[in-house]
Amino acid sequence: MSFIAVDAYGGDYAPDEIIKGSVDALNESDDLSIILSGYKDEIKRQLKKYTYDKGRLLIEDAEDVVGMADKPSSALRKNRSSMAVGINLVKEKKADAFVTAGNSGAAMALSMFMLGRIKGVSRPAIAALLPSLEGNVLLLDVGANVDCKPVNLLEFAIMGNVYVKYMLGILLPKVGILNNGSEPGKGNKLSISAYELLEQSRINFIGNVEGNEIFKDVADVVVCDGFVGNIVLKTSESVPHIVAEFLKEEIKKSFWYKVGFLLAKPAVRLIKQKVDYSEFGGAPLLGIDGVCIISHGRSDAVAVKNAILKAYKFSKENINSKIESACAECNVLEKQRKVGNDEG
Repeated sequence: MSFIAVDAYGGDYAPDEIIKGSVDALNESDDLSIILSGYKDEIKRQLKKYTYDKGRLLIEDAEDVVGMADKPSSALRKNRSSMAVGINLVKEKKADAFVTAGNSGAAMALSMFMLGRIKGVSRPAIAALLPSLEGNVLLLDVGANVDCKPVNLLEFAIMGNVYVKYMLGILLPKVGILNNGSEPGKGNKLSISAYELLEQSRINFIGNVEGNEIFKDVADVVVCDGFVGNIVLKTSESVPHIVAEFLKEEIKKSFWYKVGFLLAKPAVRLIKQKVDYSEFGGAPLLGIDGVCIISHGRSDAVAVKNAILKAYKFSKENINSKIESACAECNVLEKQRKVGNDEG
């Protein structure tokens, strides 16, 4: 039985949608128990609306909430917030994973402070799964590290490679660096130096990936610093909404446009589902010594349910131990190369 701690008061629609999503996840998996962290009395009142196995849903009382506008430094001082209480359950081995739709910066800071890093990882990264033409692409980092060193991008590549391999079942993931050109030697100092490191690794490195190639299945994993990654993520999230608004305005202009839209509605619905962030179940914080899934702030019950199920699978697959092994192997190879260069 896996225990997943859920921040009942994280997100724009907390606690209602968080509690509903938790119950839905519980009812979907028999090998799952959930611990809701938050105001105990209020959670109990909300749960009266639902039918579920009461033996598999626990409540851990909290005294505070981390707001979406709170700075990470402020969140660290709220040691009895619903977020801190949930992460502490992972620290004390009372939960196998933690899920929040709350303040991502606070979640990262608290996870780093309370759980620490996996051995061999200097900078954890937030990894976002995005839709591509034939499947998905994992982009990291999307906000944890604004400034990076080349070795950080190598670590992101190692972690992303492991995650895609075991969570998505892609045996030999294609890994690329987000850049402004496909040729080797293109880009800034960071991308050029990182290119050399990834080229020497055992990862299936395919080289540079341009912005217009991210969603074309050129790579399964794309790495970049958190500044660039966050801009790509938020830009890509806004495109479907903008396109939908354009369609609404154009459809109003013609009767035949309206007829055409009605005929195409099933296809539009499928496309909407494919690009809907709620279907992706949140972004894992890779590199911390524990499991933390950060969902979108606007997560509804569907998104929360999927985030919980993702956290469950992450824990079951022992992704962190596999990342640690992959990092250790990379460090051994690096030492061997240095010895060989010194002897030469």
